[in-house]
Amino acid sequence: HRKVWSSARPPCHPDRVSLDFLLAGRNSMRWLVLLSICAALAGCFTAGKRGEKELAIYDLGLPPLRLIEENRKSPIAIEVRAPLWFDALGIEYRLAYADASRLREYGRARWAGPPAQLIQQRLIQQLGFSMAGQGASNCVLRVEITEFSQVFISPENSKGVLQGRAQWLDRSRRQVAERTLNIEKAAPTPDSRGGVSALQATTEQLATDLLAWEKQLLAVGKTGVCSG
Repeated sequence: HRKVWSSARPPCHPDRVSLDFLLAGRNSMRWLVLLSICAALAGCFTAGKRGEKELAIYDLGLPPLRLIEENRKSPIAIEVRAPLWFDALGIEYRLAYADASRLREYGRARWAGPPAQLIQQRLIQQLGFSMAGQGASNCVLRVEITEFSQVFISPENSKGVLQGRAQWLDRSRRQVAERTLNIEKAAPTPDSRGGVSALQATTEQLATDLLAWEKQLLAVGKTGVCSG
């Protein structure tokens, strides 16, 4: 009898070949997906390092000179309020020449803190007020901000606008005096930096106006209760 030698490798089965091919394809796809995810994450971590504009964080600048020479004999508290849409970190602007009722926000610029807090801090620094709710005070100066934005009259011409009202309240929180606030300052450049500069100027003007108003009220005896 002739001896039949079998092959060392078993015959190739078509179904087995298809299965091996599919498994190999799936593994390759998994590796491709994994590599794509890693590449995307690497792009996120390196964003801003190849000439992309970084996020700009602004406050109201270095504290200017104090407007009152001596400390107040009796503490007067300051309270600055703003609606939620003006008390976030976004730097707001309007295009008055296109749609003045639409409030827009710069994408790559932010306030360091809510504008109401920044304004309150500046008024404390310049006018010697104390923070409302921290210790006893004879009176409270309440400032309610209703507008704090950069308004574009044209694509190249804009201004910082601060609007609202100020109230003097006695110890019982009864209104002693009230006035409307409407301050505008030209922006040096038609961008977020120019808008911040103009809004800084409106805040400085606010401090000057509030001090002059306080002196007027004191002269006619309306705020005498606040200092004694």
